[in-house]
Amino acid sequence: MARRATERPPTRHALTGWPTDGLSYGGDYNPEQWAPEVWREDVRLMREAGVNIVTLGVFSWGLLEPREGEYDWGWFDEIIGLLHESGIAVDLATPTAAPPSWLLHAHPEVLPVDAYGVREQPGGRLGWCASSPVFREHALRITTALAERYGDHPAVRLWHVSNELGGGNGRCWCDVSAARFREWLRAEYGTVEAVNAAWGTAFWGHTFADIDHIEPPRSEQHKVNPGLFLAYERFSSDELLEHYLAEAAVLRAHSEAPVTTNFMVGSGRHVVDYSDWAAHVDVVANDHYTIVDDPVREQDLAFAADRMRGLAADRTPWLLMEHSTGAPSWQQRNRAKAPGEILRNALAHVARGSDGAMFFQWRASTAGTEQFHSAMLPHAGTESRVWREVVRLGDALRRLRSIAGSPVEPAKVALLVDEESAWALQQGLKPHRALRYSRETRLWHRVFWQRQVLVDVLPVDADLDGYDLVVLPTLLVVSDAQAARVDAFVRGGGTALVTYLSGVVDETSRVRGGGYPGAFRDLLGVTTEEFRPLQADETVRLSDGGEVTDWSEDTNLHGAEAVVTYADGDSAGRAAVTRNAVGDGAAWYVSAQLPLDSATRIADRLIDELGLPRAVEAGTGIEAVRRRTPDGDVLFLVNHSDADETVAVSGRSLLDDTTFDGAALVPAGRVVVLRESAAE
Repeated sequence: MARRATERPPTRHALTGWPTDGLSYGGDYNPEQWAPEVWREDVRLMREAGVNIVTLGVFSWGLLEPREGEYDWGWFDEIIGLLHESGIAVDLATPTAAPPSWLLHAHPEVLPVDAYGVREQPGGRLGWCASSPVFREHALRITTALAERYGDHPAVRLWHVSNELGGGNGRCWCDVSAARFREWLRAEYGTVEAVNAAWGTAFWGHTFADIDHIEPPRSEQHKVNPGLFLAYERFSSDELLEHYLAEAAVLRAHSEAPVTTNFMVGSGRHVVDYSDWAAHVDVVANDHYTIVDDPVREQDLAFAADRMRGLAADRTPWLLMEHSTGAPSWQQRNRAKAPGEILRNALAHVARGSDGAMFFQWRASTAGTEQFHSAMLPHAGTESRVWREVVRLGDALRRLRSIAGSPVEPAKVALLVDEESAWALQQGLKPHRALRYSRETRLWHRVFWQRQVLVDVLPVDADLDGYDLVVLPTLLVVSDAQAARVDAFVRGGGTALVTYLSGVVDETSRVRGGGYPGAFRDLLGVTTEEFRPLQADETVRLSDGGEVTDWSEDTNLHGAEAVVTYADGDSAGRAAVTRNAVGDGAAWYVSAQLPLDSATRIADRLIDELGLPRAVEAGTGIEAVRRRTPDGDVLFLVNHSDADETVAVSGRSLLDDTTFDGAALVPAGRVVVLRESAAE
């Protein structure tokens, strides 16, 4: 099956300069919520905090174009001029995330339709269908007007298409979308016979006589053909990307400033196929928020940052476009950040390749849905801990300006992630419908993160040259070509670790016959004859002392050796973890949902056997990453624990000029950034 057949405009600009001088610091600014006299106070306080860039105009469409074809630029000219005079750059957003009321009133057909045929009402986020030609026409008109007016303005250093595309309109099931889907199917498959063959539509008698008869999967997920479901997920990602590209093309026709849009990369977010999108943005940017019930929030942050670095590839650096100074407003119980956590979170992103730290938003709103969302300037004003920490962070980023543009040290471990596998795993009558894709991706990232071993989180088609270890966690959807690349990597001397439910289906979501794990069974030297999902109250002991929940398998050895076995249960005596020597390398298979302690023991063995470099020797509470600058390595030491830690390292602190000779004290909850000195 040919992928990405849709014709697209040219890819990104060549990025000739970063939007700011040094690291970027600021956030979303919504001056339309405030009187003009407040604008001047805002700019004064921005300068006090060290802000050098703000995102402007995200939700301003209805004020910039109060009636169709009529524009009011006066207030916008004033605020852009005020920012420019104060030396603050503008990341200018096209306001298409927020269609104006006149548009929705005149054309309610642009609103998305859910899977049950109910059209959404105005008032939500991104309330428009990506396939709507009516919306596209209006969106490109406001984008053109904005680009014509400000394309050459010296304040505009970055363009920002819409906002969190897919975060509210990720899927639409309207008739227009259905018609576009059929066009997409013809481009992808060519004939209805190819569709039927790929999806196995003979099951339940769902064979199609014509592509025109195919409808979107408008029903509960478990009743949908898996091939149809996966195709619609791909189509939906492509439709949103087409919209991004249409707006970006307008901006590039009128401006030399780079163009981006803010991704939503986190361990559990799979809205669109970001590995496909990344090539089309000039600056890879992300919005990241910690989740209150995540037991290891700081590791989720590291995972997302490592993924952004993987998406940026040779375009180091990337940009943290949004995070929070405290509690967001959309979780069940929103959590305020602890003292020092603002700086700790921001610098953890910077350590892993972001050339800045930006927030939603600058000034806390007093009205609207997110009136209790935290901000750089909180409701309490400047007489607050949050404000003092915001000023402190601005000072820290100024002190770290010398690292701007520098790469993160090369990683020797790659972890492959894939939105398509995440989509496929969540759909249909799977053996265990409560499994979550992020469980294994987070587990295997965590066991190396807690040992200060850097991991690049890469798209499944990324180049594997230069890595010693590649981890494939629940990589359910795998093509023959992708499997062959992993096989060649191992035979060439690399080590691969593959977990359960990897390689089980092909790119059309059809199960590969001959035994699991399908595409990888010959490489791994094992065959699983039957999945053995564990019930809610069931556990199985392992030979290493660990306890398995949720997932086990009946696995047979075909050349591989057992490293860990099941100690009891119906699979007692069978292999839970295996290792197969292949060519000059080795391939590991994990057939169980391992507990953290068991996975950590495997990671420790791999670190030892492969000589994987640790940034420092420290306890699990220390996060350590280096960025490489022309003046030497800069080491970030982030202490996520509640106890002081001493790390064996020498150098000079870039935050306060302290000198460390052989040992650096990293207080609990604090960050030390030092330019390392060479060992004697």
